[in-house]
Amino acid sequence: MKRNEKSVDHPAWSGLFRVSIIGAAALKGKEIKDILGERNFPSTDIRLLDDEGSIGQVDAVGDEPTFIQSVLPEHLEGVDFTFFASDAAYTANTWGLAQAASSEIIDLTYALEAQPNAQLRAPWIDRELGRDFSKQLASVPVVIAHPAAVALALLFLRIRKAGRVRLAAATVLEPASEHGRKGMDELHDQTVNLLSFQTMPTAVFGTQLAYNLIPAYGEGITPTLASVEDRIGRHFRALVGEGVTVPSLMLIQAPVFHGHAFSVYLELESPMSVGHLEAALAGDHIQVLRAEETPSNVNVAGSTDVQVSVRVDAQHPNGFWLWATSDNLRIMATLAVECAEQMVSTRPRGKVQ
Repeated sequence: MKRNEKSVDHPAWSGLFRVSIIGAAALKGKEIKDILGERNFPSTDIRLLDDEGSIGQVDAVGDEPTFIQSVLPEHLEGVDFTFFASDAAYTANTWGLAQAASSEIIDLTYALEAQPNAQLRAPWIDRELGRDFSKQLASVPVVIAHPAAVALALLFLRIRKAGRVRLAAATVLEPASEHGRKGMDELHDQTVNLLSFQTMPTAVFGTQLAYNLIPAYGEGITPTLASVEDRIGRHFRALVGEGVTVPSLMLIQAPVFHGHAFSVYLELESPMSVGHLEAALAGDHIQVLRAEETPSNVNVAGSTDVQVSVRVDAQHPNGFWLWATSDNLRIMATLAVECAEQMVSTRPRGKVQ
């Protein structure tokens, strides 16, 4: 992607950057805004943008109240970093405006995966593998890897340090928040209506999710669970590269609002103690819980760690079960902001070429 010929001067340049969040009212958008503040991202201006249904809503950036505005060229003028946090269709319709403004583009909706030169990124995995993308990041769309793929990739890269894996399988439990606010609202309304013997809404999941586990959505619902499962597998393989066992994968939609959960079975080629495997797993972004502590969607909420516990399989001496949980929204938004932080060093300061 080439930069435009025009240049946009930053008045009274202070070494800070302008940021926009398209999909600011969405769950991912709100998470990005919070993390930008928590990590003190070097910004002088954060613009909250969204579709017509959210225009005029009052939000806050830091201590300052602000309104969510429409996605228009004038609202992207001079913006250095644009985060896309709405849905894939809205990103596909609006990302050209950010491109025309010569903004760096960070996509959390997967809409830009197929764009030429788009880079799939997960800075945690880059650090785990010693990869340096700092000189390659500017001016190409950056797509943030699926948070379930990131969690699995981190687990399996650590497992590789412990020993060779003969076989592996992972069941991933998908939360309603992966469908945004509409998914959470439908799960809530289904639960309330079911308990009051009323008709349940099914526009998002196509079937009953409340008090239920489903391996597929109802007819006509997109994206399908099978396509999301495929994306997790593709992203996992792209992140870890060669030499890491790829687990058999099954994705199940769970009746929970937030957080992925993972049931992972491993069979190692050589005997190993639980303590040895736990020691290999522990480190940055993985918290190993023992004894009375248990990974859960509730316990991991708001954390950037993947929580995991390990136990031996009763039927196979070299078999182990991992139970892990992670906050899907928190992890994805954190990875997106970390990508922007890495891109700061390559972003022209003072004007956009």
